[in-house]
Amino acid sequence: MKINRLDHVGITVNDLSKAKAFFLNFGLEVQGEWEWEGDQLDQVAGLNDVKVACVGLGMPDGQAWIELIKFYTPSDEKDIQQPFANTLGIRHIAFAVEDIEAIVAKLKKKGTEIFSEIQQYEESYKLCFVRGPEGIILELAEKIK
Repeated sequence: MKINRLDHVGITVNDLSKAKAFFLNFGLEVQGEWEWEGDQLDQVAGLNDVKVACVGLGMPDGQAWIELIKFYTPSDEKDIQQPFANTLGIRHIAFAVEDIEAIVAKLKKKGTEIFSEIQQYEESYKLCFVRGPEGIILELAEKIK
């Protein structure tokens, strides 16, 4: 058995347009957009009568990507809970970046909540956490050379 790579991270959101705009402003690119419903999706998600809209966003270099998912049905009416396929939220996604100061300044101008100032971790990284729409948290990490 072998694991080849991390393929994608799925984030379930209520406002697909707002989440998409956030990641586009951050620098990701749309890799695809689609809707899906039917018996096969019901079985994959472990839910009934599933209908979703998705946006796949990737890094310009084509590595792993983020899949934003809007569940039209069934909706999540319980807030954050023991996770199912349609549970809202994720703890955080870490991005290796260059020039963290410039990225944080750009995000601040766009109104992104920066809830930690840039901090240096030992002699290895500069780190900062930002919050996007619907509580999505990104960790920005710049390796110190």
